Amino acid sequence: MLNKRLIACLVIKNGIVVQSINFKQYLPIGRPEIAVEFLNSWGVDEIVLLDIDATPNKRSPNLEMVSRISRYGFVPLAIGGGIKTISDIRALVQAGADKIAINQIAIANPTVITEAARVFGCQCIIVSIDMKRNQDGEYEVFTNSGRKPTGFSPWNWAKQVESLGAGEIFLNSIDRDGCQEGYDLEVIEKVANVVSVPVIVCGGVGHPQHFVEAARIENVSAVAAANFFHFSEHSIITTKAYLENTNINVRLDSYANYRDCLFDDNGRLAKKTDDYLENLRFEFYPKEVI
Repeated sequence: MLNKRLIACLVIKNGIVVQSINFKQYLPIGRPEIAVEFLNSWGVDEIVLLDIDATPNKRSPNLEMVSRISRYGFVPLAIGGGIKTISDIRALVQAGADKIAINQIAIANPTVITEAARVFGCQCIIVSIDMKRNQDGEYEVFTNSGRKPTGFSPWNWAKQVESLGAGEIFLNSIDRDGCQEGYDLEVIEKVANVVSVPVIVCGGVGHPQHFVEAARIENVSAVAAANFFHFSEHSIITTKAYLENTNINVRLDSYANYRDCLFDDNGRLAKKTDDYLENLRFEFYPKEVI
């Protein structure tokens, strides 16, 4: 069985990483290059960086920022925000992006998905789907940071972007964003059941068990979070240990791996066994980086 990927999402506003709540409130965290460097050293599988100012401000992708931060990471880096053309995608790839996440342009001009997949390969193209309940209580895809309705349901839009050539789907819940109540499993299951491409899910994590619940859904390839990883240095490693303890296959190969640790009801480290303490090493970098 393939390993489930653990992905960190960095939301960028005004050039810095922010904590996002319902796509409305933003609390500053720090410089993106610092976040990328530490996430990489803590054992994250991939990083998704979303520049949420670019499209609303009609700005092109920040190539200088992407070039700068890509030097600090040794895991796949996906970039979203401000992408309008194939030329923008090419420039981002040349600046250091491994994958591209498109959102609004995919709605406005779906042929971009097909053309981008043809030029760069479908494995490079992620379609980001931001969804929430509309005024009628129905799930709907929104753009413009959750302000503009599209009329598409998340599962119908997911089916369409797959048919157009998208290699992955990044499904993000606006309602759950920053609320720590867990993923919207109802929508995730509906989307995962109608597509065959990998599905990345994001929005709502407040406890490691939330990752487990989503990772157990068939065709969910990766579980992602943003705010959850900002305030605890080893949250990625401990999360992977928690997932492994619940029989979720993950890549856990950092020197400090917490495999022999116990967890309390809050998902925090509760106890280390004597063997673990005796053998513990304090290099916290993935083996391939050292």
